Amino acid sequence: MDVVIVGAGPTGLALGIDLARRGVEALVVEREEGLFPGSRGKGIQPRTQEVFDDLGVLDAIRAVGGPYPARMIWKDGERIGEQPMFEEIPADEGTPYTDALMVAQWRTQEVLYARLVELGGRVAFGREVRGLEQDAGGVTVRFTDGTTARAGYVVAADGGRSVIRRTLGVGMTGETVDPASFLVADVRLTGLDRDHWHTFPAAGETGLALCPLAGTDDFQLQGRLPEGTGVELSLDGVRELVAAYTHLDAGHVTELRWISDFRPRTGLAERFRVGRVFLAGDAAHVHSPAGGQGLNTSVQDAYNLGWKLGAVLRAGAPEALLDTYEEERRANAADMLGLSTAVHRGEVQRGKATVQLGLGYRESSLSVDSRTAAAGIRAGDRAPDGRADGVRLFDAFRGPHWTLLGASLPDVRSLPSAPESYGPGVFLIRPDGYVGWAGDTTEGLREYAEGVGTLVVP
Repeated sequence: MDVVIVGAGPTGLALGIDLARRGVEALVVEREEGLFPGSRGKGIQPRTQEVFDDLGVLDAIRAVGGPYPARMIWKDGERIGEQPMFEEIPADEGTPYTDALMVAQWRTQEVLYARLVELGGRVAFGREVRGLEQDAGGVTVRFTDGTTARAGYVVAADGGRSVIRRTLGVGMTGETVDPASFLVADVRLTGLDRDHWHTFPAAGETGLALCPLAGTDDFQLQGRLPEGTGVELSLDGVRELVAAYTHLDAGHVTELRWISDFRPRTGLAERFRVGRVFLAGDAAHVHSPAGGQGLNTSVQDAYNLGWKLGAVLRAGAPEALLDTYEEERRANAADMLGLSTAVHRGEVQRGKATVQLGLGYRESSLSVDSRTAAAGIRAGDRAPDGRADGVRLFDAFRGPHWTLLGASLPDVRSLPSAPESYGPGVFLIRPDGYVGWAGDTTEGLREYAEGVGTLVVP
């Protein structure tokens, strides 16, 4: 076995897909008997939509989701105003997706799971990890049923209370974002239209919100309650809450499908790699749900790590390439933690700051830019969409390969020109859609390619 992935959430499933399409033998293990049933991480940001496009699931994701509705504010049973959820960002040739997409998390996971199975991957449900040991040759994962699995690498995608992280002794630092009590639930109810995200503010910035979940018959209930408030996590408890904070009667709530209480906090693991074990998703960083950064940052962990594991395991890349996962993703996660906290506290508006299109790796050791006049896109930046040689760039990028723009070389997927928006030069696009190398000519490209062990360059 090449890789064992612990956790069948969005992170683990996305990584499983990426490895499967690279011919890497990976097993996803999940302690529960099925996929997560709740809507929790429902916001799919534009950058993650680009990732899903590459992984071959965007059409299916869009089919089970929909746009975010405007917020409708209520007071004493009366509608008092409507507000957009996000600041508007116009689409252009380089950024075809600019609006967040609402998809209940359980729907997202169903789509990812189906794609994984389609590619020949598998998930072993009901396999709870007890611990692991690693040596120079691999990692042995121990399960609570007494069985073991052996793999070259292990990826911990087992959530904020990660057993793997604790087993490794990796600390996590962070803070409580908000002392209030929070509740999130998926409910069925009557008495509200499905064209708005209904909010019911109360004293002291507490209140309740009921958001129609696109692609379902459910509403997601979100409650910010006074500190220390206890709510019975049951249908009766939800009915009592809805009756207390809205103009609806308890009887309007007809069904409770999933519920969870929590206190918003942040957490960042001190390390994302320990030997042959990697931390990803909530196991590595925990966010406030505000701004929809958690699931998206987690999926992009998987997207960053997948091509690097594939390169080392299947393309002869040096094992040191895997060190760049922590180098790139820990800094990115730290930035996203600050952003999600700022959104939660009302310091940053949802929109341009939260779509994640501006994130990149300019400071990474994998980002090499030798151009004399480095105008336009730089190494480490997200590679925008566009057209070159009559081909849409995202179509050219789609797949597990690297892409060369501005030159043509044997054994490299190439387009002799690059869009004007890129600026002058030659650009080598990484498998995860970022510019890895840029130069005035192809001089230096061979050395870079040998360093990542991925391309055959004469």
